[in-house]
Amino acid sequence: MNLPEDDILDNIPENTNGTKNGLFLNDTGELPMDTRRALVQLLSGPSLDGRRHSKLWTVLLRDEVVIRKFFCELFLELVIDYDMQVAFTRQADTDEDLPRLLRRAQLTFLDSVLLLYLRKLLAQAETRSERAVVSKEEIIEELKAYDKSTNTDKAGFDKKIHASVEKIKKHNILQKIKGSDNRFEISPTLKLLFSAEEIQRLINIYNQIKAGEIQIDKDQLPEDEGEEE
Repeated sequence: MNLPEDDILDNIPENTNGTKNGLFLNDTGELPMDTRRALVQLLSGPSLDGRRHSKLWTVLLRDEVVIRKFFCELFLELVIDYDMQVAFTRQADTDEDLPRLLRRAQLTFLDSVLLLYLRKLLAQAETRSERAVVSKEEIIEELKAYDKSTNTDKAGFDKKIHASVEKIKKHNILQKIKGSDNRFEISPTLKLLFSAEEIQRLINIYNQIKAGEIQIDKDQLPEDEGEEE
């Protein structure tokens, strides 16, 4: 349930100087501690996951109006999937040349293929009402299908696969399962980053590449740009 902004601010305790919510020296902020924590999680990203951040998820739902307003001031859009309990921020979609707060993450061809593979596994798991889980061995096997038959540097290609996996882990899309060193859960956030139409288009292109129907030098492809959350 969303509370009116005035009600939220009225419940903020006063510090010894008579100012609301003085959490540190010269603090002029008006939001309570837990709301600020939710804002920081969304800004630092890549997402706020209700399963992993249950307390912050409750705060987000409580203060959604205030939090949305805060991000609008920064030209950011708050995206929330209430069913999956996932939220993240992205740059507002506008024709205006606005300042960008979020950095751009460079994605190589293998990064893109890996994200597509994980997105497909996520969709398959969703139809079975299961958690989307994948092992590092399964990822390696999938990505090796895109190695050029003429490539003699197998060790170098394995390093590229490892780098892609580490990059996706860094962005919290692959989350290590407790008690396992090489099995990961795929974050539901990934579902919000790619539409069904985009997924099908990329699947068609990459299947043609895998089958050799499209002859390209993948090492020469320009890097795609993706937005860091």
